[in-house]
Amino acid sequence: MSERKVTNDELLAILDRYRGENVSGETLASSLGITRAAVWKRLERLRALGYEIEGAPKRGYSLSKDSDFVSEIGVRRYLAPSVPLARFVALDETGSTNSDARELAVQGAPEWTVVVANSQSAGRGRFGRSFFSPKDVGVYLSLILRPDSICSYAAQRVTTKAAVAACRAIETVSSRRAEIKWVNDVLLDGKKVCGILTEASLGLETDVFDYVALGVGINAYPPFEGYPADLSSIVTSVYDRRVGDGRNRLVAEFLNAFYTLYCTDDHVWRDEYRARSCALGREVEVRTPSGVRLARALDVDEECRLIVEYESGERAALASGEVSIRMSSVVEDK
Repeated sequence: MSERKVTNDELLAILDRYRGENVSGETLASSLGITRAAVWKRLERLRALGYEIEGAPKRGYSLSKDSDFVSEIGVRRYLAPSVPLARFVALDETGSTNSDARELAVQGAPEWTVVVANSQSAGRGRFGRSFFSPKDVGVYLSLILRPDSICSYAAQRVTTKAAVAACRAIETVSSRRAEIKWVNDVLLDGKKVCGILTEASLGLETDVFDYVALGVGINAYPPFEGYPADLSSIVTSVYDRRVGDGRNRLVAEFLNAFYTLYCTDDHVWRDEYRARSCALGREVEVRTPSGVRLARALDVDEECRLIVEYESGERAALASGEVSIRMSSVVEDK
């Protein structure tokens, strides 16, 4: 039998078609046009990547029903046909998916290129903060966008649309109500479950983005060893136990929701962002270069800025800067 090059996805497609059932080595070899020895080698590579593939003499091989390794095949199973997924890059471990996406964008990768990783060693959020990204339990993805006419002042719209999309995705897979802490954190039961980081390359002459790297990190499951002590009281996860294809579905549902929001300029998403805000009506601390100021969060305006009123009665529209929400203190409307 002549050998040909077989990709991981080709073999996974067959195993996934019979997920939880045994498929003989002979059937796999015949379907792929390779030898049974070549099938075994490819299966070993998949196992090394983290796929749960069981094998037994005379019974064949099966992909575990509980397998939850993020892959293009797994994501496409739940992806809406309208989402134009141009390229899908799946990594076992990386420093930062946003760094990878930016590098690919510079090299000319098309819009709707998605980079996902099973873990990150240097995941990051706003202001250079680290994002805890342990192996096998999170969704760590970055999406390359190449908007034709979105200027620098509208960058926050991408972040806020992504926050709404993350809420919708989390609710679709868990039926749990998700809220947004302005501007880029998603919460479940008052604890952070998702962080969003938008980075862009701006054309100096046009004031229009060359590309946007949209990074999204979602805590799908609790870490096997638990959260670090400094995070255990402020973060949570979407699922409390392993769910077959849980992470693949999260990725797909986020892309489905974000594509719908990204392709529209109506105000529905902005109204939803306001409705999901856990800041409005609450006392917040606004951290500025000159120090911390107490204020009350009033609204999110048309440019996605947070409108606050300071104790002095002065109002301000915050487009950037650090806002720390004091969740225990609710300020009544005057």
